[in-house]
Amino acid sequence: MPEKILFTPQLIDTHCLIDVRTPLEFEEDHIPGAHNVPLLTNEERVEIGTIYKQIGPVEARRRGLELTCSRFYGMVDQIISLSAGRPIVVYCWRGGLRSASVAMLVETCGTPAMQLAGGYKTFRNHVVDCFEKCDFPSPLIVMHGMTGTGKTTFINGLNPEKWATIDLEGFACHRGSAFGALGLEQNITQKHFETVLWDAFRRLPVDRPIVLEGESQRIGKYSLPGQLYQKMAESCKVWCHASIETRIDRLSVEYARPEYCGEMLEALERIKKKLSGARYAELKGMLEVWDVKGIARGLIEGYYDKMYYKNRPWTPDLDLELEDFGQAETEMAKFLNTEIL
Repeated sequence: MPEKILFTPQLIDTHCLIDVRTPLEFEEDHIPGAHNVPLLTNEERVEIGTIYKQIGPVEARRRGLELTCSRFYGMVDQIISLSAGRPIVVYCWRGGLRSASVAMLVETCGTPAMQLAGGYKTFRNHVVDCFEKCDFPSPLIVMHGMTGTGKTTFINGLNPEKWATIDLEGFACHRGSAFGALGLEQNITQKHFETVLWDAFRRLPVDRPIVLEGESQRIGKYSLPGQLYQKMAESCKVWCHASIETRIDRLSVEYARPEYCGEMLEALERIKKKLSGARYAELKGMLEVWDVKGIARGLIEGYYDKMYYKNRPWTPDLDLELEDFGQAETEMAKFLNTEIL
């Protein structure tokens, strides 16, 4: 039997991880950097599962062998090619027969291979535990502010030599507002969103503060995992502000794409009940003539500033003007050096 190895995050950077689960299982979530070399197709797994339940494990294994033996050579060849000289670790759902069989095949052909103890389930438990503890090595700096102040742009433009950053909206493929899905698609699962986020935190340098944007518990269809939302609520809070003209300009730049028009009409329809009849008609009229700045002003004054942060039961640790991003970064660094770090 192949040697079993316990999961550690370092495996992602040093080993070739081979996921032998079905394409559907892999698509739902997988260890970052893993390669999918499925032992069974989606349909074959269903068939074998049915045989296992209705007849028994021996017949299920015999049918599995019948279905897969013709592809063994191709799988081994692909795995060795993907490894590019790195140590090979094979995993399946729970570190069972699928990964043991494939690792044994690879070893039989003269290349060492290990089996991940506990399989994907062990990795998944590691991700869940990480966000339940939220024991990050550096303090969190959470940027709050009204729509259009430029928080995301500011965060992504910070000097990477001085700051660690997490773009929550970027990972979620959603801007976190009523019109946040324009031009974007949330096409991964909740589990994989959590994995991608975990991997981003894992890769951050540990010697600088972590800056991220304040979000609600949900970003589009995704929920912030574990205790992350609570951890952010307990962390250093920065309130960002900019003039309404600056906010209008920034929103206009972000949304001034004619291909967004149809999606904007749909988003406007979804918030219709939260607008007055006159405001809704006005915004719809501006959309029809593509008055982008007018739409931005109307949404800021008639929706965003009335709906978001209506009740803010906390006092910011720092008020930060985002008219000039470079100056704002200098001011935030000065504050953190004297007040937080």
